[in-house]
Amino acid sequence: MAAPRFAQQLNAQIGNELAAHNQYLACAIHYDVQTMPRLAAFFYAQALEERGHAMMMVQYLLDTDHPVEIPAVEAPVSTFADVVAPIALALAQERRVTEQVNGLLRTAREEGDYASEQFMQWFIKEQVEEVATMSDLLNVAERNRDDIEDIEEYVAREQGAGGEDPTAPRQAGV
Repeated sequence: MAAPRFAQQLNAQIGNELAAHNQYLACAIHYDVQTMPRLAAFFYAQALEERGHAMMMVQYLLDTDHPVEIPAVEAPVSTFADVVAPIALALAQERRVTEQVNGLLRTAREEGDYASEQFMQWFIKEQVEEVATMSDLLNVAERNRDDIEDIEEYVAREQGAGGEDPTAPRQAGV
């Protein structure tokens, strides 16, 4: 059974992941409106990934006999100044989520909750990848802010589907 303090913080993190889902959905819609289908598809996929992270956390709480409490989330930012702004926002969001995930791992360690610490290891690895991906994408977008075709080409070339991660925790409902 997960430590109660960890379970409480994990419930809050479910809300953070669902807020990230909504924010990525807003980014995807922005790019869809701009007729940038590659970036739109990239952010739609990111939205689903964030929802998946929330559902992994739900499943962990279910598996450890803790109540699941889905918190309310704020509305996402949906108006952006230019083609770069959603990506900059996404990178800031990934850095914030990294801090949140590190905090969850820290709590598990402080509580001597080894199972929860092990559960969080996958998310630590995932956040390294997410920050690197968004950082690279932001660099490309900033260099090519006036040439959206180059940005779209980069996304098509570099952000292809990596497939399922067999080490990922199980998602509730899947």
